[in-house]
Amino acid sequence: MKMTFYKYQGTGNDFIIVDNRLQKINKNNTKRIAELCDRRFGIGADGFILLENDKSSDFKMVYYNADGNESSMCGNGGRCITAFAKFLGIIVDEAKFNAVDGLHKAKIENDVVHLQMQNVDTIEVFDKYLFLDTGSPHHIEMVADIENFNVKQQGSAIRYGEPYGKIGSNVNFVEQIAENRFAVRTYERGVEDETLSCGTGVTAVALAMHFKAQTSKNIIHLKTRGGELKVSFNKNEKGYNNIWLIGSAEQVFKGDIEW
Repeated sequence: MKMTFYKYQGTGNDFIIVDNRLQKINKNNTKRIAELCDRRFGIGADGFILLENDKSSDFKMVYYNADGNESSMCGNGGRCITAFAKFLGIIVDEAKFNAVDGLHKAKIENDVVHLQMQNVDTIEVFDKYLFLDTGSPHHIEMVADIENFNVKQQGSAIRYGEPYGKIGSNVNFVEQIAENRFAVRTYERGVEDETLSCGTGVTAVALAMHFKAQTSKNIIHLKTRGGELKVSFNKNEKGYNNIWLIGSAEQVFKGDIEW
């Protein structure tokens, strides 16, 4: 079967996105998904996304890591699928869609996609790192000289180590640049390498840095290797709410390939 696909990127985090509203794609074929995400023998991507119909919202997002396995929430993927839904004419400038972690709101203003993330009530603090879940699990660790830091080596050791075990965690290394600006580099599970950007990761970093009192601001600027992102939020008695991930998302190309 010939499959039409679209390639999107959000601050260098790239995705193969397919319109699956007619349910033609066999979602159990995880081997084929991994092949398509391979950068040498396939299309190449950090993840694979299906847009599907949803009874209670504008559409449903089904997300797979580059290894072919269905995964937890992807923030940059959520921004990209919102831009794709506008391209398809499903939405105009505002959306509600379902993902693996529940309902999300999104809006597009001047080609910038704002994605509302789930509330975060728990942030765990340890001696050298923090841990929280922003739709995906994230280990947050501050480092010096982040540009020369060996993210793949150190990230993989943490991802597979204690206390994360087989399930693993995404790992974010952070260096403060200014009062409300941080540089972030991320090792992503499922990709098993550093990615140029991670939406749930920078969201986790912004909340963790505020929680740790590294900043008092509620609009945080995040510098990733793929570009700039912003995270805004409110602090309340339970934790953090009204959390928005903000940044660009663009279609790179369209093609056809055998499924």
